[in-house]
Amino acid sequence: MGKKTLGIIGGVGPLATMFIGEMIVRRTNAEKDQDHVEMVITNNPNIPDRTAFILGESDDDPVPVIVGDANRLRTAGADLLIMPCNTAHSFYDRIQASTELPVIDMIGETAARAKRYGARRVGILATTGTITTGIYQTACERLGMTPVVPDDYTQSVVMSLIYDDIKAGKRADPEKWKTIHEVMTEVGCDELILGCTELSIVRQELELEGCIDSLLVLAETAIERCGYRLN
Repeated sequence: MGKKTLGIIGGVGPLATMFIGEMIVRRTNAEKDQDHVEMVITNNPNIPDRTAFILGESDDDPVPVIVGDANRLRTAGADLLIMPCNTAHSFYDRIQASTELPVIDMIGETAARAKRYGARRVGILATTGTITTGIYQTACERLGMTPVVPDDYTQSVVMSLIYDDIKAGKRADPEKWKTIHEVMTEVGCDELILGCTELSIVRQELELEGCIDSLLVLAETAIERCGYRLN
């Protein structure tokens, strides 16, 4: 199979975009520069907030901006696209229908990974926007797993970790993670999906184990779909 050029629709958020680029480089089986995945990246922080639009707190639709970036990447030579933002996948069908390039489904791939791990009750840790749309719940149920979402207080802690810590450029607060993990364990989750790219950064900073990182799943899937091997 010929090698493909990967396009990354970034800026959602900016740090997660840089993080998945590094993930792809580190997870590619390569001995020299020329063995790596060719990538073209937009890092557009002006894409409107996805959660705010979903919750009706903003009238700024992010989809036209995302599609515009997808077309920029196609013009730049991309063959395949990824969006390192779980919440943006709430609009996956609209985005895929508006671009000629295939867009990897981060949500479906992550749920499939949980299934391969033998999960039965899957905790969904994500923005309130992603939780509200039910995209992870639907993906898990389709594969015969029971999705479990946090209670209102725990969800507020998840959002604080995402927005007050990572998106604000601060380090992840380990006490917030401890609260989240304890609650989800108490309600019987046998796997936790980190369904927000900022939570992938939390995983790295706090050296978390035993979580299914949606950003890592997306990175590994992109490497293989572009015709490269994982190390």
